[in-house]
Amino acid sequence: MTTSFDVQTDVLVLGSGGSGLTAALRAHESGAEVLVLEKAHRIGGTTAISGGILWVPNNPHMAALGVPDSREEALAYLESLSLGVMDMSLAAAFVDNAPDMIRWLETHSPARFTVAEGYPDYHPENPGGKPEGGRSLDPALFSFHRLGEWAARIGGRQTDLHPQAPVVPVSLLESMGRKAVTADILAERREQDIRGTGHALVGALLLGCLDRNIPVHTGVRARELIQEEGQITGVIAERDGKPWRIAARRGVILATGGFEWNPELVRSFLRGPLDGPASVPENEGDGLMMAMSLGAALGNMSEAWWMPTIRIPDDTFQGKAMYRLCLMERTLPGSLIVNRKGRRFANEAANYNDIGRAFHTFDPNGFAFENNPAWLIFDDRFLREYPVAGFGPAAAKARGLIRSGVDLIELAAAIEVPADQLVRTVERFNSYAVSGQDPDFHRGVSAYDGFNGDRTRTGAAATLGPCSQAPFHAVQLVAGALGTKGGPRTDVNGRVMHVSGRVIPGLYAVGNVMAGSTGMVYGGAGGTLGPALTFGWLAGKDAALRIPGRND
Repeated sequence: MTTSFDVQTDVLVLGSGGSGLTAALRAHESGAEVLVLEKAHRIGGTTAISGGILWVPNNPHMAALGVPDSREEALAYLESLSLGVMDMSLAAAFVDNAPDMIRWLETHSPARFTVAEGYPDYHPENPGGKPEGGRSLDPALFSFHRLGEWAARIGGRQTDLHPQAPVVPVSLLESMGRKAVTADILAERREQDIRGTGHALVGALLLGCLDRNIPVHTGVRARELIQEEGQITGVIAERDGKPWRIAARRGVILATGGFEWNPELVRSFLRGPLDGPASVPENEGDGLMMAMSLGAALGNMSEAWWMPTIRIPDDTFQGKAMYRLCLMERTLPGSLIVNRKGRRFANEAANYNDIGRAFHTFDPNGFAFENNPAWLIFDDRFLREYPVAGFGPAAAKARGLIRSGVDLIELAAAIEVPADQLVRTVERFNSYAVSGQDPDFHRGVSAYDGFNGDRTRTGAAATLGPCSQAPFHAVQLVAGALGTKGGPRTDVNGRVMHVSGRVIPGLYAVGNVMAGSTGMVYGGAGGTLGPALTFGWLAGKDAALRIPGRND
């Protein structure tokens, strides 16, 4: 039976994050008619609230800085971290195609990139790692005046929570204090509505789509894939509460994000708790479930881009509890993290993906995840000098974000951990920190450890310092993630595989909805978006050139 469609196109892209918009651009450039559907009422998905960085080994901008790289180094680095579970064919497809993806975007779209100078890989001492950085690319600042009325339709926590407030017009490195920017420059950028980070990336990619007259529909949720004679021929979506049938003559590209906001899928697939997702709440596994209904093979389902997060009391984002990333706070001198037993359990300055894994350590005797929740402990000097979750001392206290004690014993009671153990832990930490050492967890040894620390200090002192000035304070941390990264298995062009091992003709998956191309590995800053845009680029071309029934 042939389905009656309301709209027809060649390539249908579901999702308007970085991978989806890149897929749309490449498919159009390859000669296809393209249509983009976005479930949310705003464009950009999780990309829009991200730092916008892309991790691209051997990228074309490294040479200008004199940083050597190669395919062999990149693959050696990824394999050294894979624990033998990475699909090396997908990893190789990423490494081989990502540099060309960057060149293509800079030629065929308004997107431009520069090296995030000095940003080390997350395991820079591993074989093939880059302690000096070079692989992480920062999207160029972008004026939203270029988008016209579409400027107000790009998502992001700041714009959604405070619609009248302009987005802070800085790059990621500027926001981290790694690059200086004057008040005059900031004022000029605000006047021109110049934005950085994920907004800059999404804005540039969206403008590329608009310049090509690619239709982008928001507030439309894909519900079901249409399969006819074994081919994916379209989608049944929901628009204004009514079904909308869209034909896709050459293919459907899933770019719908992860499943971190779907409690049932989280319980079914993840290896441990995910209490504080830091992505957009629309990531409920829509694409995953549509692919599963057709017998798609799954991979990497227990994995996510892990990150300790902080719950902001009484704050919500699109009706859901709001969590903020715990990145800089735990790397700054004068802080440490303890578990429910009052003990440290990791190098607090390690990359967020790896320290996030430590929240899943299971205590068989207590029958509990002993590190979840955990507590960021810091002293009064720390509170005076550094923001916590973006708040200064007065605001942090007013929001009920922190718990305090006149001494460590009183603090232990406030956070319900054993007082004697907390005292011993802090005293041991301090005894080593004053000499810039951490023999227990080696904080400050890696080139990465101090990157997010106090830039006024050098060496291990950028991240390692005593927690000794009373009163003492604590903020609760929970197991969080930037998104899940398990889903349908794909081939090197993003084509979804059936459990039988064959391709599901006409179906593609890219970004966080696909089984992650780097497995459990987070190579460096932008390790999510680098592969996401690369596979969006590959899938877009393959779908556009597909001849149904002939080259599946």
